[in-house]
Amino acid sequence: MREKLIECCALDWSGISPAIFGAMFQSVMKPEERHALGAHYTSETNILKLIHPLFLDSLWTEFDKYKQYTSEARVTNLNALHDKIAHLTFLDPACGCGNFLVIAYRELRLLELALIEELQSADQQLLDVGEYIKVNVNQFYGIELEEFPAQIAQTALWLMDHQMNRLVGSRFGQYFARIPLVNSASIVQGNALALDWETIVPKHNLSYILGNPPFLGARVMEKEQSAELAMLFSGVKNAGNLDYVTGWYKKAAEYIQGTQIECAFVSTNSICQGQQVPILWPNLFARGVHINFAHQTFKWSNEARGNAAVYCIIVGFSLRNRTEKQLFLYDDIKGEPKAQTVKRINAYLADAQNVFIDSRTVPLDAVSEMGIGNKPIDDGNYLFSDEEKEAFVKLEPQSAAYFKRWYGSDEFINNKVRWCLWLGDCPPHKLRKMPYSLQRIENVRTFRQMSKSEGTRKIADTPTRFHVENMPESGHYLLVPRVSSERRRYIPIGFLDTFVIASDSTLIVPNATLYEFGVLTSQMHMAWMRTVCGRLKSDYRYSAQIVYNNFPWPDVSEAQKAAIIQKAQAVLDARAQFPDSSLADLYDPNTMPPVLTKAHAALDSAVDKLYRKTAFPDDAARVAFLFELYGKKTEGLLTGKRKQI
Repeated sequence: MREKLIECCALDWSGISPAIFGAMFQSVMKPEERHALGAHYTSETNILKLIHPLFLDSLWTEFDKYKQYTSEARVTNLNALHDKIAHLTFLDPACGCGNFLVIAYRELRLLELALIEELQSADQQLLDVGEYIKVNVNQFYGIELEEFPAQIAQTALWLMDHQMNRLVGSRFGQYFARIPLVNSASIVQGNALALDWETIVPKHNLSYILGNPPFLGARVMEKEQSAELAMLFSGVKNAGNLDYVTGWYKKAAEYIQGTQIECAFVSTNSICQGQQVPILWPNLFARGVHINFAHQTFKWSNEARGNAAVYCIIVGFSLRNRTEKQLFLYDDIKGEPKAQTVKRINAYLADAQNVFIDSRTVPLDAVSEMGIGNKPIDDGNYLFSDEEKEAFVKLEPQSAAYFKRWYGSDEFINNKVRWCLWLGDCPPHKLRKMPYSLQRIENVRTFRQMSKSEGTRKIADTPTRFHVENMPESGHYLLVPRVSSERRRYIPIGFLDTFVIASDSTLIVPNATLYEFGVLTSQMHMAWMRTVCGRLKSDYRYSAQIVYNNFPWPDVSEAQKAAIIQKAQAVLDARAQFPDSSLADLYDPNTMPPVLTKAHAALDSAVDKLYRKTAFPDDAARVAFLFELYGKKTEGLLTGKRKQI
């Protein structure tokens, strides 16, 4: 240990960023501690994604503008900007080791340095550079639950201050240091959801709220955390489905009332998808909140050891409605975003009308209904691989007639073979002559009887039946995987015959038509799905209640319907040319056959024209159109006002 300490002391630490302490702290945390706190160290890259559109870009734009002024106006405006940044204040209400505050402080000091250099070039005499340094660490505030990271945050800001002072001194050839330490950041240890933020910094003295609140989903929170949210969202229907981070949005929306404070949080992407949107966002908007910039889903990355695979968004909001908003789109969630300037950003982080997609039990339009597949709750007793089925039939030949192909999402997409022993329709006199099947039935009965779930125990008396049964009796049905990779441009969906049983990892549309298949597999529907669906990590999680039942179908003539049917069949024909390829092979963007790509493109174009004559330039335009159409179709259907939180 002594040798290691000496080795560390020999290293020149002067140029190492204080932000590294956050990575070091996360690295020594136990995984279970990190998970319980929802702690995720934020990399500098991701911090800059937030602070640039929040405040930094506009400040540098001002600086660049004033540099172009001449003589006295130039000096006056640059000095005014200098005074402005010296009075900006920042609060991170989930500051951890202080990375957001440290990087924000550094960037503010770099702007100040540029201002001083520009003013010096305007022939202002610079005798003591220390007299020109106005930005200080006491402009920064933080709240942190744990004591140790709160202390790290305080120290890291001092270290960054010292590094920036050294930089200023080197630029002007003067030694400059703030020693002894007089000013400090105000880092308060406590629970941000329980504290009154006004006691930390009065809201009329604050400029910006920023940070990375804990990443915890509704189903993985501790009891205390769930209780905190329940209190914050008291009386709000379905608030138990909200992620932990929404508590910070709620607190911020309350705190900024009557101010010009601007806020931005890195968050789990689920708060702008699926079932959470109509719970959270109508209430925030009712308080006057506007989304001014946003990063759509991207993959979280940082330098800390044990880096988790997390899929995030960034949402910037305030009571001030910016006339020009910034929306950052990701063609590749691991890549760099493309920035768009837009006039509006809705709760789904789309440039579209502000609508809220509530869960619906039936489709919005007159189309076939979609339901979930079959859920056995059998402890695996009725499911067999090819080899297991063959061995079982050898033992009990009579069972062969009761085996059916079993398709879950994985089996359907990857062409895997599984079998289901379906005994629900087997007559009792035959079952009594099938001892191996009877043993399976007894195993299921026992498994259900031992369950902690009352609903499962109730179905122990009918062990040959499934908990959920959805088996169309004739014709065919359309199968939609509930979870599909975000890499695919299209969710692979297709028709199955009724002798195949679909599992509850899929959704099915009994007696679906080729026309319905054509619309559902089109880019129009895929754009809708990608925007409103929930996600499992980054994968699409298709929902009948949210995605399918709310999808606004076009009004079509029989001739238009016939054209879609023809092009939909062309997609199936293109697939059929590759009988040895799975749907995973066919829809991988790197291996999708050109003939299938061409068939889908023709279908996409035809479906687009069902909605309007002019072509849609991209998915963003499709989504904007669909949200507007949804708004028209649901006008008058939605009754009652949501309760404000």
